[in-house]
Amino acid sequence: MRILVVEDEPRIAKDIGDGLAAAGYVAEIARDGEDAWFRGETENYDAIVLDLGLPRLDGLSVLKRLRAAAVTTPVLILTARDGWREKVEGIDAGADDYLTKPFRIEELLARLRAITRRAAGHASSLVSIGPLEIDTRAQSVSVDGKAVALSALEYRLLSYLVLHRGRAVSQTELLDHIHSGDSDRDTNAVEALVARLRRKLGAPVIETRRGYGYCIAPDGP
Repeated sequence: MRILVVEDEPRIAKDIGDGLAAAGYVAEIARDGEDAWFRGETENYDAIVLDLGLPRLDGLSVLKRLRAAAVTTPVLILTARDGWREKVEGIDAGADDYLTKPFRIEELLARLRAITRRAAGHASSLVSIGPLEIDTRAQSVSVDGKAVALSALEYRLLSYLVLHRGRAVSQTELLDHIHSGDSDRDTNAVEALVARLRRKLGAPVIETRRGYGYCIAPDGP
C-alpha cells in the first residue's frame, strides 16, 4: 500500500520510511505542510501519516484543507505533545487516529493497519473471501485452510485487491501502490505477478475485468 509520510525531522522521517518499507509498504516523504497538502489532494494514497508541527503550513491546517476538499484518505496524526486538546482538535478536524512521540514503529504499523482496514470496511485483521483467508496483521494467506507461501510483492498485490474488493483495480493503480520508485513499472510485470499469484492460490479468486483491471468479488468466486 502507498503511504504519504509528512514529517520535517529527517531522522524520524527516515525511520518511519524504513519501517514502512520493511513491512511491505510504499512510503513517500513530504517535508512541509504545503507539499503535503498538494500531494494529498492530487495523489492517491492508502493512508497519510501526518506530523502536526510542520513548516510552511501546520499539520492541522493540512488536514482541514484535505477534508474540505473531500479527500477521505485515512490520516494518522503524529504529535509531540500529550495534551488532550491537540488530540481532540485533530480528531474533530477529521483524523482517524493519533500517535504521540516518541513511539515504536510496531505501534505505528498496527494503527495504520487498523485505519486502512476500517476505511475498507473491515473491522478485523482476518478477512475471509470464499476459500481465501488473509491475516493483515500476520501478513499470512491461506486457501481452504492451507497456508500459501507468497513473496512480499505477491502479498502486497493480493492484500491491495482484498482491501478494495468489489472494485476493478487498474494495472497503473497497482503499480503505484505495490512498487517503490521506478522499479518494474511495467504493466507486463503486473500481468506476470497476477499469473504467479493465481497459480499459487489455485482458486479462481482474482477476476480480470477487460478494459478495467483486476478484481476480487466481495463474496469470492
